[in-house]
Amino acid sequence: MIESVNPATGKPLSTYDLHTAAEVDAALDGAVAAQAQWREKPLTERVALLRELAAVLRAGKAEYATLITAEMGKPLAESEAEIEKCALNCVHYAEHAAEYLAEHQVLAQASVVVEPLGVVLAVMPWNYPFWQFFRFAAPALAAGNGAILKHATNVPGCALAIEDVFRKAGTPAGLVRSLLVDVGEVARLIADDRIAAVTLTGSTRVGALVASQAGAALKKQVLELGGSDPFVVLADADVAAAAETAVKARFLNTGQSCVNAKRFIVDESVADEFADAFTAAVARLRVGDPAEADTTVGPLAREDLRDGLADQVRRTVEAGGVVRTGGEPVAGPGYFYAPTVLDHVKPGMAAFEEETFGPVAAIVRVSGDDEALALANDTEFGLGAAVWTASPERAQRFAKGLEAGAVFVNSMVASDPRLPFGGIKKSGYGRELGADGIREFVNVKTVWIGETR
Repeated sequence: MIESVNPATGKPLSTYDLHTAAEVDAALDGAVAAQAQWREKPLTERVALLRELAAVLRAGKAEYATLITAEMGKPLAESEAEIEKCALNCVHYAEHAAEYLAEHQVLAQASVVVEPLGVVLAVMPWNYPFWQFFRFAAPALAAGNGAILKHATNVPGCALAIEDVFRKAGTPAGLVRSLLVDVGEVARLIADDRIAAVTLTGSTRVGALVASQAGAALKKQVLELGGSDPFVVLADADVAAAAETAVKARFLNTGQSCVNAKRFIVDESVADEFADAFTAAVARLRVGDPAEADTTVGPLAREDLRDGLADQVRRTVEAGGVVRTGGEPVAGPGYFYAPTVLDHVKPGMAAFEEETFGPVAAIVRVSGDDEALALANDTEFGLGAAVWTASPERAQRFAKGLEAGAVFVNSMVASDPRLPFGGIKKSGYGRELGADGIREFVNVKTVWIGETR
């Protein structure tokens, strides 16, 4: 059995039966059979399905958003935005798949074509329970692949609802399946010959495990792992705009995103101004029932996540960090943690060295651009980075020098269906979204046609 729990109350929502070994076996057989037919469908038919998926998502937005909020605690407005983003992603690939998958003539007698790999296993997290899957699935299906979803065990309702979205849209039976299985079953799924490749969004620890298992089976992987994104504010930045954006960059999704800004690296000449404005705005955030319209920060998704975050804050303060606001769990039911700003954080402290997955921001004061760039890169992660400056020259230097999969200047890091998304270092490898994302799970085939003799 799997039990889902409402993180706003700590009370159980529903229980679900795990799929049996026989049901898993049948699902894999069904996916392989469905994909063998799906890959032969004309692209026009495949992208028509994506448009239907977008329509189903939008028609059921209220229902799906309510489910997301109930199972993982995201404020309802953000859950609705997540569903809309899934729909936009489907529409994007419906409009651009032909361009992204087009045959490329290299020589008069040689061209490069792309063909699907088969059935891809998607091991997905709870923090964006619909988006994380749809950002992979839309391009993967457009390219002719099938998909098996192994979702996080705290969002089983979302996993089954996703399968139902595909069913309502008219997806061929078996092509996309959600399997409710224990974490220990993932290794067996990866090793199964019916699985052609693996995509994972999750922690660095789990990423290393999945990579080793897929590597042993010689199967392609895409890994989108953790992040400790720097948000750099230089001396000439528009401090008011930076501080305002910083609140959303850190506290969106209650701080539970790989690309949330986490380390705010601020030039000492403007650090007091930034810290005052940022702290004042954070203190105005409303913590509460995520189903209520005026709530801006919901609970952490699980009790252990809240406890782990509290431990990171405690260790940071013991090492010399200063709490400007928050700094403790919220009393009462549910897994709430007060929106927190830690100042005077330095390398070696927990909030600098570790990924803080929750509503905690760390302000790091630096002297000049060189130190800002060095500390921004002083992390094992390399997912996203932001820099604020009025100087085009400084912007170019940081855009080139920051070790990340994406750099945003005078804006917050965000994913966009039109642009490739992914990281370097321990943030993983491979790309999702954009033209690069649709080409991850394809066979890039050279076709040489010589003269007939």
